[in-house]
Amino acid sequence: MQWAVGWRWVWAALLLAAMAVLAQVVWLWLGPQSFEEIAQLARQYAGLDHELAFSRLIVLLRWLHPGHVLPDKELQWVFVNEGGWMGAMCLLHLFCTALGSRGHSGRETVVHGPGEWGPNTWMVEYGRGVIPSTLAFALADTVFSTQDFLTLFYTLCSYARTYLLGL
Repeated sequence: MQWAVGWRWVWAALLLAAMAVLAQVVWLWLGPQSFEEIAQLARQYAGLDHELAFSRLIVLLRWLHPGHVLPDKELQWVFVNEGGWMGAMCLLHLFCTALGSRGHSGRETVVHGPGEWGPNTWMVEYGRGVIPSTLAFALADTVFSTQDFLTLFYTLCSYARTYLLGL
């Protein structure tokens, strides 16, 4: 019995050490330098026509990160309705709204109030980490509000293609 209690502490210590190492790896992986790299690339094309800006950005991202951006024939814009934010996305991950919209911007250092994104607002959104954990939030409005199951299908197919590219 005494040894059983001792082994529990050993397993608890090993688990705690593994969690600490994992946290450190994730912290290094999600370091701010890569966010700034993508932000600077996007800033280069700010003010250009959105189609020209996105096509140039896609070419540059393919050059910088070979094998991690889908080929043109597989890129697909799909309708998105999440968290009260309506728009379209291309899982590169390019995001836009053709109409004025509300919502939140996640880890943005600039706070945007309701209605600040007017019609024809285009942006590059950079998401890293455990993206599947966000799918419940991202698809909740599609499933429970708009019930647009065709868009749900296209979104999941596009996500799966992008996810498989990263393996």
